[in-house]
Amino acid sequence: MFSRSVLRSLVSDLRCTASAAPLPQRACLHQTALLRASQQEASSQSSSPNPDTPLSATPRAQTSQPDAHQGIKVPTLDPTTLITPRTRRDVPIEKQPVAPSFDSPLKVTKSLMSSLPHLAGQSPHYVVAELHARPYLLTEGDHIRLPFLMPNVKTGDILRFNRASALGSRDFTLKGSQHVDERLFECRVRVTGVESEPLRIKEKTKRRQRHTKTAKSKHRYTIMRVMDVRIKTPEELLQEGAVVVEDTADATKIEAKS
Repeated sequence: MFSRSVLRSLVSDLRCTASAAPLPQRACLHQTALLRASQQEASSQSSSPNPDTPLSATPRAQTSQPDAHQGIKVPTLDPTTLITPRTRRDVPIEKQPVAPSFDSPLKVTKSLMSSLPHLAGQSPHYVVAELHARPYLLTEGDHIRLPFLMPNVKTGDILRFNRASALGSRDFTLKGSQHVDERLFECRVRVTGVESEPLRIKEKTKRRQRHTKTAKSKHRYTIMRVMDVRIKTPEELLQEGAVVVEDTADATKIEAKS
């Protein structure tokens, strides 16, 4: 039989060993998430070659280059492609409009040929172009907002308005019987984008009914910019194959403004 003093000493030794080796406890959900995040951060820092310099998302601020043996090609930007086209020479061939083709040559009267240099030499010119039976008074640099969304066009496309009822400058006006021949002038516009109106909601109700219907509408419109409005000179018309004929009563004439 052990004495009470020896038994007390043994119990105290067992309590000290139990307190020195604590039992495993379950980790909470937020503690495990933090532990996983710290482990991932440590693994990414150990795998990166230079953790002191963080990589940037923008290609201009990126300083590290891929290895040549990996076969990865770094795209290079051509500075000539970033230039905004200002003349027809800067516009790509696939974006240029198709030249009109006619079966018969243009017939120009003698009076029109004699007064055409006065109209062509006085700039700026304007044109009353028609699109879907709606007239638009256009000069170079104007912005057009069509009352509809033009189909099958993209931003940057160049269009030509070939139907006009009148051409003119500050002192002269050229009017046709119905429309001016499109070979006498050039009116080119560029599609700049699409605008949309604010969302409109209209409530529709009927008598003796508790249900209310709502109709939503959000229309879009094509935006254009006039690039060039130019009237051709007699020399250009003759080079294109125009034929000079005698004057008639219903021929196109240039009128001087009073």
